[in-house]
Amino acid sequence: MIRNQLDRYRQIGEILSRNGLGWLVTASGVQDRLPFLARAAPKAEGKRPKTSPEYVRAALEELGPTFVKLGQLLSTRPDLLPPAYRDELAKLQDAAPPVPWSQVREVLVHELGHQWEGMFVSFEHAPLASASIGQAHAATLADGTDVVVKVRRPGVVEQVDEDLEILRNIAHTLDRHWEAASDYDLAGIADEFADTLRRELDYLEEGKNAEQFARNFADDPGIRIPKVYWDATTSRVLTLQRLGGLKVTDTAALDAAGIDRRALAERAAGAEVKMVFEDGFFHADPHPGNLFIEPGGTIGLIDFGMVGKVDERLREQLSALFVAVIRRDPERMATALMRVSVSPTRVDRARLVTDLRPFIRLYQGRDLAHVQVGRLITQALGILRRHHLQLPREMALLLKMLVMTEGMGEVLDPGFSLGQTLAPYARRMAAGHLFPAGYAKRLARAGMEALELGTELPDQIRRLVNTLDIEGLEVHLRASELAPLVERLEKVGNRMVAAIFAAAFIRGIGELTLGDVDRWKSWQAPLMTAGLASTGVLGGYLAWTTRRAARGRI
Repeated sequence: MIRNQLDRYRQIGEILSRNGLGWLVTASGVQDRLPFLARAAPKAEGKRPKTSPEYVRAALEELGPTFVKLGQLLSTRPDLLPPAYRDELAKLQDAAPPVPWSQVREVLVHELGHQWEGMFVSFEHAPLASASIGQAHAATLADGTDVVVKVRRPGVVEQVDEDLEILRNIAHTLDRHWEAASDYDLAGIADEFADTLRRELDYLEEGKNAEQFARNFADDPGIRIPKVYWDATTSRVLTLQRLGGLKVTDTAALDAAGIDRRALAERAAGAEVKMVFEDGFFHADPHPGNLFIEPGGTIGLIDFGMVGKVDERLREQLSALFVAVIRRDPERMATALMRVSVSPTRVDRARLVTDLRPFIRLYQGRDLAHVQVGRLITQALGILRRHHLQLPREMALLLKMLVMTEGMGEVLDPGFSLGQTLAPYARRMAAGHLFPAGYAKRLARAGMEALELGTELPDQIRRLVNTLDIEGLEVHLRASELAPLVERLEKVGNRMVAAIFAAAFIRGIGELTLGDVDRWKSWQAPLMTAGLASTGVLGGYLAWTTRRAARGRI
């Protein structure tokens, strides 16, 4: 271990001890690396002693940028932490002393070349904001466009890399030696955090995210996304069109400007829900500082470092969950939650079903449009924590985004209901999950996975035989003994092919029907004829190959 890392371990140990977290020093293995580390008693500030969450927040703030980001990430994970800790960690301010102008100028010269000054007619030396990763400066391009230039702090990548390595070491030690950590995949959480933070360090990624949002909302005049100026953008410098307006939480100013707050709340919620259920790409940090309300009520959205993606698998998991919620079925809900979550320990499914019954009573007899979504999510996540079920990153970001959106909507309009915006999408996804095309899609995927498993099976058997042979156990197989197994595998394979073909045919018809009913009527007879003919040909081929294989074995 290099000297700098030893110093950093010592610093971490001292800060943890000073903030009443000395037990974590021992559990994390820091004490073993630095056996002569002095234990400091926690500081008593003021008359009231700090709570445990307050000590954790204070320690993270003192530990610097990487740990502040870690705290901010954990504040978005209600499946991992109880509300008291999340609320406290949400207070972490990503602020840092400003970088001197001379260092900022060095970065600009290094990234944009000496001609950078010709790109701007003005460039404010004092930053608009200074955070742990970078700081933002107001500037004006040569064509008169007002922009914001984000410049990454010098040396931050090296500091983050060192801290991430230490965090990984601590997580692996806790997983091995701390009993309470066995309920959580701390090493996995550390790896996930490292990936998230490294993406945030690359301003090219944020620029690409901004452009993706701009494409997704190109036809919506109510949402404005800043333009990226790529000629003045690199991995360390990001130049964006500058947006301005009123704060979304400044209700008095919004009223004075004549902006309809109820319509604004619905527009903001509609945009977030569209991102999730239509685009599959959503802004994961819609806090008030990232939204500006322009004259007329247009919403300007900024800061695209934290985004979430909804792939086909997550969409199917959400659909299954919506089906369970709408049907108020605890058995189905337990299955859906277990499929979308991961757990290092065995889950007691019967107890999970029992815990879900009072949860369902929270919205019993009410339509989803009249339910407090945030309360439901909070209750559901409490159940997940009790059963040590962890959500994947995208799902956790999605739920956090929905809770933040509902909170913002209620500030704008006390009568706001996120459920009313969410309900049509939930019903549509639930219906798609139960529609024949949905079944066909899942059947086709299951068939492909089974075929992949079939192709991997011989290699797995070969590895098993090699392992047994190394251990001194010989396994003798006769070809005659394998013949019945081969025959059964052939039959299963043939049936899989037929099932996949049929599933694809059903899915195609289903999608055509949903997309255009009139077109389906005109194509109904030809498609059915072609489908039946193809199925007949396929069936004849399978029968012929089966008979041929049988003759070969006589």
